[in-house]
Amino acid sequence: MNSKNDKPILGFWGELPRPFFTIAPMADVTDVAFRQIIAKYSRHGEVGGGPDVFWTEFVSADGLMSAGRDVLLRDLAFTNREHPIVAQIFGAHPKHMEEAAKLVALLGFDGIDINMGCPDKSIEKQGSGAAHIKNPKLAQEVILATMAGAQGLPVSVKTRIGYNKENLSEWLPLLLDTKPAVITVHARTRKELSLVPARWEYVAQAVQMAKGSGTLIIGNGDARDLADGESKAQATGADGIMFGRALFGTPWLFDRTRVTPPSLQEKFEILIEHTHLYEELLGDIKPFAIMKKHYKAYVNGFDGAKELRVRLMDARDAKEVESIARTFLVEMGNL
Repeated sequence: MNSKNDKPILGFWGELPRPFFTIAPMADVTDVAFRQIIAKYSRHGEVGGGPDVFWTEFVSADGLMSAGRDVLLRDLAFTNREHPIVAQIFGAHPKHMEEAAKLVALLGFDGIDINMGCPDKSIEKQGSGAAHIKNPKLAQEVILATMAGAQGLPVSVKTRIGYNKENLSEWLPLLLDTKPAVITVHARTRKELSLVPARWEYVAQAVQMAKGSGTLIIGNGDARDLADGESKAQATGADGIMFGRALFGTPWLFDRTRVTPPSLQEKFEILIEHTHLYEELLGDIKPFAIMKKHYKAYVNGFDGAKELRVRLMDARDAKEVESIARTFLVEMGNL
């Protein structure tokens, strides 16, 4: 393992304010279309706006080394407005992780993150995601191989507090030994999925365990908004807070200057724009149904919302979604 005198390569992480706020890497959610919508409506790059760090969906290192690379590279597309941005990769073959890290560096990312927490069974069957918690020796090999290919980019890890039960006191030191720039602690076990409240006392424990190591700790799980994130950071000492489900239907979440939520008409305009952008950027490689998981979040809290969601779920393309949404606004007298 690395010399005890070594310090993590922090890169851009060392320049961020404390606490910093990031978007979570969520499969079929934080794709290039949604990230562009977040950047726009959270006013990223402007005073008081934007997440401090963007994250991609996770991408298979094995896949990036295969004939299917071209399609997967679409998941790693990003715009200049999204910096700093971290590419999340997963895998259980150290050599593939090293080569994938080299590719990520060439693509212009600011950092590389390794998924060691995903509970998806198909991912775990590959020895990846949360399966790493059960195989810490391989996990260390994967991290070090990724660092070897990272071309000086900071490497981070996103994980959970345990597999079937909490074992942070055994698991986290093994990760810290590899000197990652950041460890994101999703404050649930793999077994718990997201079915129980996140236990932020374990984020606080991780912060204490990481003291003096140079590795930063991000807390993840149930953060509702920026005020809640500030509170959780203050209570735990976490360097950063990651937002996941709170982003659904609220791409303006990181706009610190916004006092009130958008009007219903504004929300619908964002929904329509998001849908068209998804279809434009990803419609040829991903099913339109993926976009529909956002509608439940965008369309709620007003009379007729349930009926409108049903109609949107039956929509076949962005043009139809726009027609349904605009017709509803006319019927409600909002135009």
